[in-house]
Order: sequence, then structure tokens, then C-alpha cells
Amino acid sequence: MKTFLLYLVSILTGSVLLTPASAQTEPDKRKKQFNLESGLALQGYDPVAYFTRSKAVKGTPANTYAHQGVTYRFASAQHLAAFKADPGRYEPAYGGWCAYAMGATGEKVAVDPETFKITDGRLNLFYNKFFNNTLPKWNKDEANLKGKADASWAKFYKPAGA
Repeated sequence: MKTFLLYLVSILTGSVLLTPASAQTEPDKRKKQFNLESGLALQGYDPVAYFTRSKAVKGTPANTYAHQGVTYRFASAQHLAAFKADPGRYEPAYGGWCAYAMGATGEKVAVDPETFKITDGRLNLFYNKFFNNTLPKWNKDEANLKGKADASWAKFYKPAGA
């Protein structure tokens, strides 16, 4: 009854009561902003392999790990351990959305996880379907697009403490 009365008072006064149950947590924010096809980041590709093998490699269900609400798969236990030791190093830029689209239009566009580029130590992914590969477009104006993509992503997602 007490909860109902508090709710009724908040409606009548136009105020919003924030409780721990209604406050959005950091993992919830990340899940809403990251590109999670079928609930997995990078469509199940191993984020560490992009850096260590210089290619996209599918992860396995046996090597699955959720970092702040975002679930990743890894090709090996060693890659999983490397990610756990330094997740910020391996997580994709712009939540795994197309870097070119984020810079050119500020939009979240799906990617082909096999079309990527490591820039300044960050994994950037690109749309590559229907004869439209955005990686060459990114390469032509990378410095400009990267700055715009950073600004666009900041509008979608600000990590806690930032």
C-alpha cells in the first residue's frame, strides 16, 4: 500500500521517483547501445583474434564471457583470459556498429564482422554488403570520419564515470 501511495503522489505531483529498481544500470545501457546480433557482440567473432591473428575468427560457446552486459565469444581460453585482463583494449569501437556510418551520418549501421581495420589500437568494423564496402570510403577520409564518429558515439553512449 505504501508503494502504491508513493506512486500515486509522484503521478499527481508530476515528479519521478527514482529507485534502484527503476534506475538504468551500466550493463543495461551498454546492451541497448551495442550491436548485439542474436545477443552476441561481433556476431560471435572473437575480439582478441582481430588483434592477435589479424583476421576474424569465430568464437565458441565454450569460451563465452559477458563483460558489463555485453556477451563475447572467444576462439580459445587464452583469448578469453586476455580479454578479461584488458577488455577496453579489445572491445570494438562504436559498440560494434559501422565506423564509417557513425562518422558519415551518425547512424548505427550493421556490419560484416569480417570487414575491419585496427586504427589507433581500436577495432573498427564496417558494412560490406550488396556491393557497398564502406572500408575503402573510411580509408579515404579516416581522420575526419574518426573525429565525427567519436562525437556521434558520445551522443549514443557515455560510460559511467565519463
